[in-house]
Amino acid sequence: MSEPLWTLQEVSAATGGKSRGVADSPVAGFSIDSRSLKPGEGFIAIRGEHRDGHAFVAAALEAGAPCAVVDAAFPEGDEERLVRVADTFAALNDLGRAGRARAKRAVVIGVTGSAGKTGTKEALRLALEPSGTVHASSKSFNNHWGVPLTLANMPRSVGFGVFEIGMNHPGEVDVLTRLVRPHIAIVTTVEPVHLGFFASVEEIADAKAEIFHGLEPGGTAIVNRDNPHHKRLERHARDHGAKVVGFGTTAVADARLLTAELMPDGSKVTADILGETVSYRLGAPGAHVVQNSLAVLAAVKVAGADLRPAAAALANLHAQAGRGQRIVIDAEGGRVAILDESYNANPASMRAALATLGLTPRSEFRRRVAVLGDMLELGPEGPRLHRELAEAVDGAGVDVVFACGELMGSLYEGLPASRRGAYAKTAEELAPGLLEGVGPGDVIMVKGSLGSRMAPLVEVLKRRFEAESLSA
Repeated sequence: MSEPLWTLQEVSAATGGKSRGVADSPVAGFSIDSRSLKPGEGFIAIRGEHRDGHAFVAAALEAGAPCAVVDAAFPEGDEERLVRVADTFAALNDLGRAGRARAKRAVVIGVTGSAGKTGTKEALRLALEPSGTVHASSKSFNNHWGVPLTLANMPRSVGFGVFEIGMNHPGEVDVLTRLVRPHIAIVTTVEPVHLGFFASVEEIADAKAEIFHGLEPGGTAIVNRDNPHHKRLERHARDHGAKVVGFGTTAVADARLLTAELMPDGSKVTADILGETVSYRLGAPGAHVVQNSLAVLAAVKVAGADLRPAAAALANLHAQAGRGQRIVIDAEGGRVAILDESYNANPASMRAALATLGLTPRSEFRRRVAVLGDMLELGPEGPRLHRELAEAVDGAGVDVVFACGELMGSLYEGLPASRRGAYAKTAEELAPGLLEGVGPGDVIMVKGSLGSRMAPLVEVLKRRFEAESLSA
């Protein structure tokens, strides 16, 4: 019988909690969402901004949770399954800290950056699997709840741990990286995002560089050598005793792109990774994916994993829903492609998504359509950063733009009339004009910040064209 991830006694010891349960009762992991509990998982009752997890303890126990971590003042209940602690958020962090400490064999990699964190994490998962067991979160899980939760769910005997670390305020990365304690820290890029909370892009670079604060002694920093802020990042890394590895297209990069053939559904790449030349295929499209694959393979080599099987595994990298997933539907009158980039947006990821849209050959789809919502948290620079997307729209050969949101209106108003599809204040209000304005033969890219609520537009488009497909 395999060793359980946790026992009730270990949970109590890690959190300083009290329980009347059987000490060796197994706990297969933890969740903070009673709706998505997996068999054998314990529940941690976190107090959030809008909900208090203590209201869902009964539901979690009824669903079969072997334990629930609750505040000491929680009412009397199933005491054999309750672990009472002083503060459940602190307990979550304690479990994460203990999970990290006992994974003594693991090579741990942390990933941050203004764009590409989740895709890079998923690429690392694929690339490292030929060399050993890998633990990484199934979702982005990159905040003050997600990171300790992912640590708490890490098997003690795992070979590699991969953690995504996000932020929108100074100091957030510092706290999380000290929990993760990575051996290798990747900064994908530094771009003008979250400018509502920072005075300059330089301050954003400093905040991203906080990932080096938690590096284990002798650790390695992997930074984007093509980014204008690379010297600033490298200085921070060296100040914390890190070795620095640069990736990019420049001749001085340690992980250097040699050639790349960009295609709508992926890329063919040849690169020099720390002195070893390797050719591979990426199953997800975009120049930004090519760039980040260099960081991934550099991390693989620094981690002591096998480079060539890692590179070959990247053929299985596929864009996820909301992050570039390509949906092709054979509708009545011709094919339609929907590029689902609806999960989030900032100036860097928006330009990357538009460039990927531009890879679609005219021989396959007659029109390139961009459906764009506001990029949020940009502060006073928001209108200008939206207007400046016009260059990327031109560069991608976009035929028509549908836009929503006050900020994206700054771009829409500057477009020639021939490129204006429709505009509305909200995504919901845009839907009728969008459905009327697109049709067979279009490739349609949908993107905006999460708060712009662009994902429902993807679903509206899918329903329309799938219905036409069924009736064809």
